[in-house]
Amino acid sequence: MIQLDLATLVGLLACFGLCIFGIVFDAANMSVKFAKIPRFIDVPSILITVGGTFMCLLCMSKSIGGFVACLKSIGQAIKKTEYNEEETIKQIIDLANISRKEGLLALEEHSRNITDPFLKKGIMLSVDGAEAELVKGILESEIGALDERHRTIIGFWENLAGMGPAWGMIGTLIGLINMLKEMDPNDSSTIGPNMATALITTFYGSLIANWIGTPIANKLKSNNNAEILQKTIICEGILSIQAGENPRMIEEKLKSFIEPAKRAVFESAE
Repeated sequence: MIQLDLATLVGLLACFGLCIFGIVFDAANMSVKFAKIPRFIDVPSILITVGGTFMCLLCMSKSIGGFVACLKSIGQAIKKTEYNEEETIKQIIDLANISRKEGLLALEEHSRNITDPFLKKGIMLSVDGAEAELVKGILESEIGALDERHRTIIGFWENLAGMGPAWGMIGTLIGLINMLKEMDPNDSSTIGPNMATALITTFYGSLIANWIGTPIANKLKSNNNAEILQKTIICEGILSIQAGENPRMIEEKLKSFIEPAKRAVFESAE
């Protein structure tokens, strides 16, 4: 069963709820007026802002499949992902102790219990007799390719955050031009409603950027940094095991990758 990241989910829903509250709340009478909601719904404005933004992103994508894959990545932002650096370090130290006592080849049997594919791959490369430089090159190439794939998806959401307000402004300009062309000099009562309709696209564009694009991009960026850190720790650990370094020295080296607060908890647990 997929676990959801409550922080992201609650944050997104709360942002939307606060916007709705701002729309329906009447501060003068301290009451709620749901009749205000239709004022913020305009089909042409939705088509211009939302349609224009996503079609522009489609144009920037390598393929339709790539565009769809980037859209689906919103699931990665709301899905709970946990990277436990402390547990990874403990696992590497256990493997280092086995290698020091029984030899590097003894890790082949113990690798069956390893669930992390990246760690298992590195251990098997070492057991198979690959040179340290080759192991390092393979693992670092995998980390680099992973980072590149993630950055492509993050860039999609950053572009969404940039295109939303731009297309919102285009919609507002279209609305203003139409309003000024059709404005009756003798009837100023239509200026307010027409101006409000023209500004709706700017509102939609701001929502796309600040409610969806920027939060999702930053969440995916945070997840990417955590995964890269995890794999970097594994890479350093495997190279240290292969070099036959003392497990205690390996532990001190790997602990330098984690933040001081976590390091203090890790050391106290030991």
